[in-house]
Amino acid sequence: MKKLILSAAIVLGSFTVNAMVLPAVSISQSVFVQSEFTEVAIDAVPAAVKSTLEKSFPNTKLEKAYKNEKNEYKLEISSGEKKYTIFTDASGNIIKK
Repeated sequence: MKKLILSAAIVLGSFTVNAMVLPAVSISQSVFVQSEFTEVAIDAVPAAVKSTLEKSFPNTKLEKAYKNEKNEYKLEISSGEKKYTIFTDASGNIIKK
């Protein structure tokens, strides 16, 4: 009899544990805004920037170029199937972003 009462108490106790109300979870989302880059023609990219690309990233092709107000360049290059994005200043110095 004691085992039956103990079993019933355990079963009923487990039901109340599962019925607990979980606290509400709020989800926040943040957006990182980059400096605005506008697309420029590949011919408009300075020779120093092109020279840096040739030296630092041989056997790659310049696909697209973008420029912002600070005269920084965002360059999309490719090597075979792989694509990379490089940031430089107007002098050809690579910028880490």
